[in-house]
Amino acid sequence: MTLNVLLRQGQVALLALGLMGFGMAAVQAEDESLDRPIEKVLEPIQLTDRVHYFYGSLENRNPTNLGFTNNTGFVVTDEGVVLIDSGPSYQVAQRMEKAIAEVTDQPITHVISVGSQDHRWLGNGYFLQRGAELVALERTVRTQAEFGERHVESLGRQVGEEAMVGTLPVPSRNPIDADEYTLTVGGVDFELIYAGDAHFPGDIMVHLPGEDVVFTGDIVYTERMLGIHPWSNPVEKLEAFRHLESIDPEIVVPGHGRATDMAEARQDTGDYLELVVREVKAGIEDWESLGEVVDRLEDLEQFRHLRHYDDWHRPNVNRTYLFIEGNM
Repeated sequence: MTLNVLLRQGQVALLALGLMGFGMAAVQAEDESLDRPIEKVLEPIQLTDRVHYFYGSLENRNPTNLGFTNNTGFVVTDEGVVLIDSGPSYQVAQRMEKAIAEVTDQPITHVISVGSQDHRWLGNGYFLQRGAELVALERTVRTQAEFGERHVESLGRQVGEEAMVGTLPVPSRNPIDADEYTLTVGGVDFELIYAGDAHFPGDIMVHLPGEDVVFTGDIVYTERMLGIHPWSNPVEKLEAFRHLESIDPEIVVPGHGRATDMAEARQDTGDYLELVVREVKAGIEDWESLGEVVDRLEDLEQFRHLRHYDDWHRPNVNRTYLFIEGNM
């Protein structure tokens, strides 16, 4: 299958990408800041005839990127636009709608929530007002309801209170009581797949079989180190990655980092999870202490290319140890 993938950096076309590993080919221009301002984040990147995504900043949430540090996407169907996550705020959602209007005249009819972290769904309220249907699994909605208010407050401290004006946590009012569900809009199938309590409880992936694309949410990171939180389940995160491998899509849109192929997804996420889970389990079985395991795994040279390695790697090992120890 040959794709025309249009990248912001000079609108370079990359052709016949399947065997070339287009994630590795689609490198950033050297002079492009990793902390892209919101104006750059909101320049849509086309992946297929129907599928586009917004490439979030690789830096932490701040007033420059307005908290848009993750990827979201949109799909132009014959009956409207389906949005994959609504962004970090009401105001960013407004700007996202304008950016999408530069690509298509179709209205945004559906918004699918991939996860419950602040930058994924706090724009829901704006799109609901605009008449879009909010689509989410029951598991996702429960976590959104639990974390929503504190996420609005926390994000306001990071990006500025003015940037959050109008933002309210608005989960779907009609959540789907299932772990797998297929939404069909305008001839396009969207397979919602529960991914365990991988990053946040209730995370999902969205598979577009007709486009050979998966939006992974925070199951996959590229370019930057993934994060494991106290409420994350690293074992289920690894299992979700293996499920992604069984789908084997041509295009992977990760939660963070550039869109890519399975080879880079494996390099930056799958291999890391495999190693950390395996070595932590082995350490616990050998009666190594938490500190001993963290120190033993401190320097994983093959992953040092990932941004934020020094911030996240030791906490990841620490939390994986505590999780596995408590669930063995």
